[in-house]
Amino acid sequence: MKRSDWPAGRRNAGFTYLWVLFLVALMGIGLTVAAEITATAAQRDKEKALLAIGRQFRTAISSYYEAQAPGGGVRQYPASLEDLLHDRRFPGVRRHLRKLFVDPLTGKAEWGELRIAGRIVGLYSLSERVPMKQGGFEADDTGFHGKQKYSDWVFSYPSDLMGQTGAENASGQAASPGRPNFNVQIDKKVW
Repeated sequence: MKRSDWPAGRRNAGFTYLWVLFLVALMGIGLTVAAEITATAAQRDKEKALLAIGRQFRTAISSYYEAQAPGGGVRQYPASLEDLLHDRRFPGVRRHLRKLFVDPLTGKAEWGELRIAGRIVGLYSLSERVPMKQGGFEADDTGFHGKQKYSDWVFSYPSDLMGQTGAENASGQAASPGRPNFNVQIDKKVW
């Protein structure tokens, strides 16, 4: 049977099959791109949540440190995260944090603790993933610029604590009055 003897519909069947294969391949590529865009957006949302939660922890640690017990006393950092939920130095209930948050990157209620002299001065995520955000941070978070993993984003009070050694800050200037003076070993512990 010659090709010219084939019915018209059968002659075009090969081209239709090729077009269907092309469309399936194109749809596969489109779905892959859509999945990557969705994953990137989800990661950026988790980063934003981590930054917001970290700022709340930093504010709570600051509030705890700046609050002096009735009758004066020495300023101190919290010994545990539970101290931020209920400050026992005061009569009645005094809260610096309303709840202990879950790490949005790991999905667990576990945080790394930065301690000085057994007291919590900062918290960080236990995630070892590489951050997408590498710049454009708010003033208190400028130390996060160029960090290679989320666990390097330490939310401490004061925010430039990691740049301080002894009575000097990162620029070599004396620490300002009223700010804590650190000249001790910093220990990282897991909560």
